[in-house]
Amino acid sequence: MAHRWKNDLTFADATPLDAYLHRRTLLLGAAGAGLAAMAAPLAAASDDMLTPNSWDEITTYNNYYEFGVKKGDPAKHAHRLTTAPWTVTVDGLVDRPGEYELTDIMSAMTIEDRIYRLRCVEAWSMVVPWRGFELADLLAMVGVKDGARYVAFETALRPDEMPGVRFPVLDWPYVEGLRLDEALHPLTILATGLYGKPLPNQNGAPLRLVVPWKYGFKSIKSVVRITLTDTKPPTSWNKAGPREYGFYSNVNPNVDHPRWSQATERRIGGGLFAGREPTLMFNGYAAEVASLYDGMDLTENF
Repeated sequence: MAHRWKNDLTFADATPLDAYLHRRTLLLGAAGAGLAAMAAPLAAASDDMLTPNSWDEITTYNNYYEFGVKKGDPAKHAHRLTTAPWTVTVDGLVDRPGEYELTDIMSAMTIEDRIYRLRCVEAWSMVVPWRGFELADLLAMVGVKDGARYVAFETALRPDEMPGVRFPVLDWPYVEGLRLDEALHPLTILATGLYGKPLPNQNGAPLRLVVPWKYGFKSIKSVVRITLTDTKPPTSWNKAGPREYGFYSNVNPNVDHPRWSQATERRIGGGLFAGREPTLMFNGYAAEVASLYDGMDLTENF
């Protein structure tokens, strides 16, 4: 299992957590673009916007409804989830379908550390230092067949370990999907760690999707199945509220949620009197991903 920083900065596995807070040139885009350039629209707020949130903030303020609907519920209850051993079924339009041990997947991947913005559809945000590998590398390993256009994902469903699934908040199990070109984009990763440590259960251990230009609910947690398909897959929040949660769910300050504005966001950890900050198109990753949607009406395809 190889390990590197995507932008070739040196990194040692024993680096203390504080080191993350002093790295101002870490990857924010596929090309390793400078943070100042990427964050220019935020003006004076840019430096703060790119400082990772603390471990406590990231691990105690979560949406993971399988463990409860309150932000603190996952931290209280997710310890029940057994995360080892863990297998991922890869099927559909692939050359090598099967049930893969996560340890085997990890041994074949190049593990990288990336700092990404996270923007929730509820109009709050964080900055998170993930550890993981590009989804494209896993798809290359299993082989994508001609005709595949979408990638579907499924979360574990374990009623004995997940108290939240006793309630019909959603149609369980949680499912999500991406268009194939979105899945193959180099910004799209499968995360296995946080702050250089194994991913905590409440953050989606042991394997979760991270798509930084989309609202957070697209980044499905505790993945147990990945399916390549030629048809657009159903997604949990779109099924629950199609007027409120689109299939694409790209961060777009110009398209409001029916019940609140998406023009600004509240940064978690900003303090009681911190003001709201402007939301960036595609969460600040427009230079890397806007071309994926050339010619599309982003209001209709929200």
